[in-house]
Amino acid sequence: MTKQAFGKTQDGRGIDLYTLTNRNGVRISITNYGGAIVSIETPDRQGRTGEVALGFDSLDGYLGDHPFFGVIVGRYANRIARARFSLKGVEYRLAANEGENHIHGGIRGFDKAVWQAREVARDGAPALELSYLSKDGEEGYPGNLSVTVLYSLSDGNELRLDYTATTDKDTVLNLTNHSYFNLAGEGMGDILGHELTLYASRFTPIAKDLIPTGELRSVAGTPFDFRRPVAIGDRIDADDEQIRFGGGYDHNFVLDSGGGSLALAARVADPASGRVLEVLTTEPGVQLYTGNFLDGTVKGKGGKVYARRSGFCLETQHFPDSPNHPEFPSTTLKAGDSFRSATVYRFLTMP
Repeated sequence: MTKQAFGKTQDGRGIDLYTLTNRNGVRISITNYGGAIVSIETPDRQGRTGEVALGFDSLDGYLGDHPFFGVIVGRYANRIARARFSLKGVEYRLAANEGENHIHGGIRGFDKAVWQAREVARDGAPALELSYLSKDGEEGYPGNLSVTVLYSLSDGNELRLDYTATTDKDTVLNLTNHSYFNLAGEGMGDILGHELTLYASRFTPIAKDLIPTGELRSVAGTPFDFRRPVAIGDRIDADDEQIRFGGGYDHNFVLDSGGGSLALAARVADPASGRVLEVLTTEPGVQLYTGNFLDGTVKGKGGKVYARRSGFCLETQHFPDSPNHPEFPSTTLKAGDSFRSATVYRFLTMP
């Protein structure tokens, strides 16, 4: 692991960039500002290493408005309807930062926090541990919440994120990483030709405001059936109400594994480059987002323009708006209990 200065925040706090490299030449760079995965360099079928993560060359890009490139999202990833929920008979009101709804932790979520960094070892290899104390009342959430995210890179080309958290007061919690991927290469066009497999027989339909209705709907016979490999672009503009609501794919899929133990959630292959990404998680859901709101106004690394659908996200998670849907898997973390979750991004190549 190497460490270098990455810039300073507006109040003068120094921010660092940590780079993990394995024996195959895979390089992962992470900053302690927002816990963002800044860079993922991995080989194609010819052994040529290329950048596959959307993001910025310097801290300045992350300090401004951006679509959550690579960051840790919390306290609650995804959306909470009407920016409120009740817990033990008490209503908590959150920041409404997407219309009347709350998204991705609020105005100053975990993506804008400066995390404490520590170099540690996992399975004998260097790893990066980031920790953050979210104080009681931050963005409206109850409880002093201590969160740790451990990033480790194996020689099997697996980037693993281990999340842990404790609280001194009952609260709700839903953590994810919000990396955007383009396996053809960051800034190298759209991802519509990428072939996606999702190990999910159901998804959670949304209303016009992108909040789940509460239904768990079968993917069979719909544009959401990725149980066998399908190019992302094949049905992304289908004449389907759910597609119209999302402007493409912006939906939570209910994983067949059910969560609890590490299991394969998704596989994406780019036929052109031969790169393959597999996502494993202990979470019960994954949000497929196809960069529908990227519009060419964001310039990333090397000044490359990120146009619509130039990246995809697979956000491992509990379901959106779970605090307001008791029929969904619970996101309540009780005082004194420990939250644990793991997600693995495995990088492969095909012939």
